[in-house]
Amino acid sequence: MENRKIRVLVVDDSALIRSVMKELINREADMECVGAAPDPLVAREMIKSLNPDVLTLDVEMPRMDGLDFLEKLMRLRPMPVVMVSTLTEHGSDITFRALALGAVDFVSKPKIDIMRGMEEYAGEIIDKIRTAAQAKVRRAASPSPNSERLSADAILPSVSGKFSSTEKLIIIGASTGGTEAIKEVLTHFPADVPGILVTQHMPEAFTKSFADRLNNLCKISVKEAEHNERILPGHAYIAPGHSHLLLKRSGANYMTELSQGPPVNRHRPSVDVLFRSAANVAGANALGIILTGMGKDGAQGMLEMRQAGSHTIAQDEASCVVFGMPREAIALGGASEVVPLQGIARHTLDYLARHGSKSNRV
Repeated sequence: MENRKIRVLVVDDSALIRSVMKELINREADMECVGAAPDPLVAREMIKSLNPDVLTLDVEMPRMDGLDFLEKLMRLRPMPVVMVSTLTEHGSDITFRALALGAVDFVSKPKIDIMRGMEEYAGEIIDKIRTAAQAKVRRAASPSPNSERLSADAILPSVSGKFSSTEKLIIIGASTGGTEAIKEVLTHFPADVPGILVTQHMPEAFTKSFADRLNNLCKISVKEAEHNERILPGHAYIAPGHSHLLLKRSGANYMTELSQGPPVNRHRPSVDVLFRSAANVAGANALGIILTGMGKDGAQGMLEMRQAGSHTIAQDEASCVVFGMPREAIALGGASEVVPLQGIARHTLDYLARHGSKSNRV
């Protein structure tokens, strides 16, 4: 059934949102809106009768909160869910809870001028529904499709560096499903782990909340990266949603650099940009990790890291929500090893212990 359409059920208490979502979905040749429910209790019955492939789910609804419904759904009948919520600091907390409960991804809901706002988000909504339809979901315990696809050359050239430092770094890239995957890796690192740079595809309104959430869960310190700050052991720096994150050197120190250059592989921040900068500046002193995500961002950059002497790890297919970015990196020959998500932190620490993880300290 290669040509079978993706069957989508929309759950939202706003009649206008339901109508707009239905229109956006039905105008795509490869998907159809099979129903629209005003609350989770109606949705529950429609799921039984319509058997949709993907659910879009609001958070604040009558009769049952969206998160309560999501928790029950992922426990009793796991299926791909895309959250549709308003972009607020409070809402971002809710979004991370939803991702932790098993939602595949999220889309921001405009607060004003709903009709025009939803049209502006149409490409993102459709992309995320398509991605969700391919995602693997388990029982619970952003880019425009029409934008030019640029490579990391648009931000920085690939150069052969001379690496005099012995200070180690960990460089991580992820996309769809990455918030939980990054949490799994970072929460298992000790407080004296080498400095970590992370690029996760995420809107800018969410990256600080993501970093703050991780900071509360981890032994290491986690923060949203700022421009031109020294990278310290025991710290992780999350790329802000508005800028590429790059690694640079200043004397004996590794430093952060933020760039608002054009999107690379339709993303800003881009994993390819971060990985290339690590290949250029750190070489064998960097360890690269590519986690779950749709597309190929990071694959070329990981190959460049490996060619520069870095040890590189790709998450395995069985533990990925979407085996896109890791698969592309493996196919290019960029991955030194393929490791299940639950083993990546231990594998990283073991490798660093064998090869030395000396830090430059003041």
